[in-house]
Amino acid sequence: MKSSTDVIIIEDNELLRDSLKEAINKSSSIRCENTFNSGEAALDFIGKEELVPDIILLDIGLPGLSGIELIPELRKLSPTSKIIIITIHDEDENIFKAICAGAAGYLLKDLSSDKIIESISEVLNGGAPMNSHIAKKVLNMFRDQNVKSAGYDLSEREREILSFLVEGLSKKQIGEKIFLSHHTVDSHLRNIYAKLEVHSRSSAISKAIKEKLL
Repeated sequence: MKSSTDVIIIEDNELLRDSLKEAINKSSSIRCENTFNSGEAALDFIGKEELVPDIILLDIGLPGLSGIELIPELRKLSPTSKIIIITIHDEDENIFKAICAGAAGYLLKDLSSDKIIESISEVLNGGAPMNSHIAKKVLNMFRDQNVKSAGYDLSEREREILSFLVEGLSKKQIGEKIFLSHHTVDSHLRNIYAKLEVHSRSSAISKAIKEKLL
C-alpha cells in the first residue's frame, strides 16, 4: 500500500511551479518529485516512465498544447489519475471544457498553497474542489440553459445530490447538508451512476453539464 500521495505539476510559471512543489513536499502524506513546464514534456515522461500519479495539477495556459487539450491525453496515459486545473482563467468556456474533459477540480491561482493542498486531499476523498466563484459560475451555466434533457429518470433526491456533486461537495459534505448517512449517500450515488451509465464522479458531472440535466 502506498504511504504517500504522488503529485505531478504541469505549469510553465517556474516560480509558481517551484513554490507549489516546495509546499507539497512539506506535507507529511503528499509528495511531488516531477514537474514539467509543458504538456508535451509531461506526456513524453509519463509515457516513457509509465508514471501513474495520484494527482495532476495542471495549468490551462501552457505553451504548445493547452491544459484543456492535455486532459484527454493524460487520461489515456494515466486513467486513474485525478486532474485538478489551477489557472488564472475563469471564463465560462474554459470551465465548461475542462469539466467536460474530465477535470476533477478547477481552482484559481489566487488560492494559497495550503488551500491547494487541502483541495488535493478533498479530491482523494471524493470531492471536486472549486473556488466558490467557480462553483457559482458552474451553477449559472445550468440556469442559463433554456433546454433540459429528459433527465434519465432521476428522482428529485438524485437530482439534488447530482447538483451537490457539480458544486464540488464530497460524500460526507452531502450527507451533512441533507442529513443522510454515508451509506445512504453511497446508495444514491450508485443509482445516479447506473442511470447515467457512468462509473465515476467526474463522468457524472461532465454528463450533467453536457446534457443539461439540472
